[in-house]
Amino acid sequence: MRSNEEEAGLRWESQATAGALARQLEGARVGVIGLGRTGRAVVDALSTLGAQVHVFDARAASIEELDIPVASATAAAAPEIAAALEASDLRLAVVSPGVPATGPVLSRAISAGIETWSEVELAWRLQRDSARPDVPWLALTGTDGKTTTVSMLSAILQAQGLVAPAVGNIGTPVLEAVLAGRADALAVELSSFQLHTTRSMEPLASACLNLAADHLDWHGGLEAYAADKARVYTATRLAAVYNTADRATEEMVRQADVAEGCRAIGFTLAIPRLGQVGVVEDLLVDRGFGPARSTSGIELATLADLAHLAPGGQASRLPAHLLADALAAAALARAAGAAPEAVAQGLRDYSPGAHRMVTVAQGAGVTWVDDSKATNPHAAQASLSGLAEGTGVWIAGGDTKGARFEDLVSAVRHRLRAVVLIGKDQGDLLSALASRAPELTVTRIDDGAPGAIMDAAVQAAAALARPGDTVLLAPACASWDQFSSYAERGELFAERASIAARRAQGGPTP
Repeated sequence: MRSNEEEAGLRWESQATAGALARQLEGARVGVIGLGRTGRAVVDALSTLGAQVHVFDARAASIEELDIPVASATAAAAPEIAAALEASDLRLAVVSPGVPATGPVLSRAISAGIETWSEVELAWRLQRDSARPDVPWLALTGTDGKTTTVSMLSAILQAQGLVAPAVGNIGTPVLEAVLAGRADALAVELSSFQLHTTRSMEPLASACLNLAADHLDWHGGLEAYAADKARVYTATRLAAVYNTADRATEEMVRQADVAEGCRAIGFTLAIPRLGQVGVVEDLLVDRGFGPARSTSGIELATLADLAHLAPGGQASRLPAHLLADALAAAALARAAGAAPEAVAQGLRDYSPGAHRMVTVAQGAGVTWVDDSKATNPHAAQASLSGLAEGTGVWIAGGDTKGARFEDLVSAVRHRLRAVVLIGKDQGDLLSALASRAPELTVTRIDDGAPGAIMDAAVQAAAALARPGDTVLLAPACASWDQFSSYAERGELFAERASIAARRAQGGPTP
């Protein structure tokens, strides 16, 4: 049986004919819920198309900042917005990723028969309605590694000579790229929030990198979270890329309703089998797309092409999760026709985003690495797993978002020398460390101003580290309890680590 939401979608689509979306939107009453960057892009696009736009946001300031006339504006909390939607005669609402699936806004909009789209859904439909309907989308999701992988993918496609921006959850709305009309391909990062209200997308290739418990309060549980992640594979036309080390992603592909002829392509850190992209000694090898893939593989790149991403620039220290991200990006790019030479060049060209496994300082044999973007246990484990045994001084802690840490500590304890804890409430991490790694030295940092917290944490880490060690900021927690963002947390760490490294070398410090 179809849900009310699905029925609403069928009613909207049944009125459409090829190339008619712009005509449907002209004069239509459309709600836009949430006025962040994507919401503002949606308002701009809908207004240009002649829709009557009604905006809703929890912050009055967001509405006041709009420089586009709208039919109406409502600044209110979620229950009031939900009631306003239910009482309206809107046919369609484009919903910000921040509006939770379990909250009153989405549930009451659906019960009122209002079709709900993500900005991604609107972008896909407008592209199909445009003069360039066939620009391929290469879509990916996952609990961790999305931004790294989509950036690598964009770099590879650009090395192939394509205009192929990284868009979506990485920060640039997909809608902006579609309306600009200059892209030859789109590397699209999708969160589970965006996928929840994306239904008609037909990517050329798609991937889910991994699955671990995250954002369960938003989705209402792990099953619903996984189901939204799995949407990335629906209607994929050429290649459904999955992680052979994560059975959940393989099962998603098995269950996906893909286009006829779509192939399953695994990525693996092991020697690749037929239909996989993997590693042979120091080579990244493709046995998924080559004409002779049943008997041989094609060399795509070497580990040396990724050395700039490893601590100290040493390919032998490349974290396994970064290699996995590179393999996933290579598989998606190969689906789009990228040559092996472009894969290697793109990986060399790729520069890591801020606060994602960036070496920020070195001194007296100690490497300082900023992975402030590791905001959940799964991401932190991936970072810590790249350390040699007993060489890690781990700076951890923050807003736990209800996560548990016992499995993380058990998995990485042998990689660590010591732990430095930040965060207002350190209880859950302290408990996990006491029960699973009682042998480790743990230094607690008192609460205070952001700069003072990081000063103390870096000084404690410097005192604990030995030549050959890595001090790794991989908090496994969000930053909001003590910092304005993970970016501020990472920037303060990088600044203080540079000072500590110079001091250790006997050099001048500010």
